[in-house]
Amino acid sequence: MTNSIVFGGGCFWCTEAVFKMLKGVVSVVPGYAGGDTPNPTYEAVCSGRTGHAEVTQIEYDPAQVTFKTLMTVFFATHDPTTLNRQGSDVGTQYRSIILYTTPAQKEEAEAFIREVEESTTEGNHVVTEVKPLTEFYDAESYHRDYFARNPDKAYCNLIISPKVEKVQRKFAELLKSNTSIT
Repeated sequence: MTNSIVFGGGCFWCTEAVFKMLKGVVSVVPGYAGGDTPNPTYEAVCSGRTGHAEVTQIEYDPAQVTFKTLMTVFFATHDPTTLNRQGSDVGTQYRSIILYTTPAQKEEAEAFIREVEESTTEGNHVVTEVKPLTEFYDAESYHRDYFARNPDKAYCNLIISPKVEKVQRKFAELLKSNTSIT
């Protein structure tokens, strides 16, 4: 039996590449959620007028990877204290958001954020939204496996590769056996 969670932490190309490496993750699908425009396109979401964020829907086996572990990786691979921005990606579509699918996920996400807040004595506060998933829209097919298919593109080299390498170093014990450590 698998569970599903939707994370938005900036560009979905980054989030997809990171979570596809983890043991217990069955699938990662880039898409759009958190807004109110039906069937949005990439161009519409990028305009900032749909209310949607770029997100990834992650299906995982809780017997192999816990929701808390997924949140730990999520918070370690983006800045949850920056409102509507991740690096040079700016706009509400790049906001930090957890779209839960069960009441237990909501409670665990809120408790996790409280722990993060209480563990720091300096810096900005966590701005990650925690909301119920109402609708998830798959991104256009050319967004799937973007990093794997375009490793030589500038964005992949400058933005995605460092995140992937960070996960490979910091969370080596969580990686699928076919994921190399760089």
